[in-house]
Amino acid sequence: MLKENYRNVQENIQRACEKVNRSVDEVTLISVSKTKPLSMLQEAYDCGAREYGENKVQEMTEKEGQLPKDIHWHMIGHLQTNKVKYIAPYVHLIHSVDSLKLAQEINRQGEKCNRSIPILIEVNIAEEESKFGIKKDETISLVREISKLPHVAIKGLMTIAPFVDDPEDNRVYFRGIKELSVDIANENIDNVCMDVLSMGMTGDYMVAIEEGATMVRVGTGIFGERDYTGERN
Repeated sequence: MLKENYRNVQENIQRACEKVNRSVDEVTLISVSKTKPLSMLQEAYDCGAREYGENKVQEMTEKEGQLPKDIHWHMIGHLQTNKVKYIAPYVHLIHSVDSLKLAQEINRQGEKCNRSIPILIEVNIAEEESKFGIKKDETISLVREISKLPHVAIKGLMTIAPFVDDPEDNRVYFRGIKELSVDIANENIDNVCMDVLSMGMTGDYMVAIEEGATMVRVGTGIFGERDYTGERN
């Protein structure tokens, strides 16, 4: 089933790219593996998955220590400053930076690891009270502040769109994030690029791709429903 799911998602990505004349190489599929057992991650790996998204530091670190080293690990959940040190040595990309305080801690840990840690700025484009992320009109000022940190590299933006029955309802938000990324890129801020747009999940990733997503985060579409039994804090 997982193999079939993974293939179906890849085919959907290709169809979405073809619809808007994009190359499928422009879109990275992140397999959202939170709460999933190692056996399922290994099965996805055998299908070709190399990009995995987790939202809890402890779970990601445990899995990182037991799976092949060519996997890229993406922190897609809310990240507490006191947990940064555990993932700083190996994390491929932190998607969920929405404050200067968090970026400063990432910078400190990056210096200790002698690396520049790639991040995305999380934007709460729909301004939902239940979600993390900075407001759209505050994003450029935060980007300017974080850009001064030598061990942090801003690679783009991330958003979590509202949960909707019709994915078309989120098109306006994906388009807004794309426009914001263009505005920021036009500022030509040192240490900032806007190459990455992480947006779109199982229910709406095809629309996100049509609006410019370069990373889509798909969990249920690959692994099935999440198992919350014993979920860690």
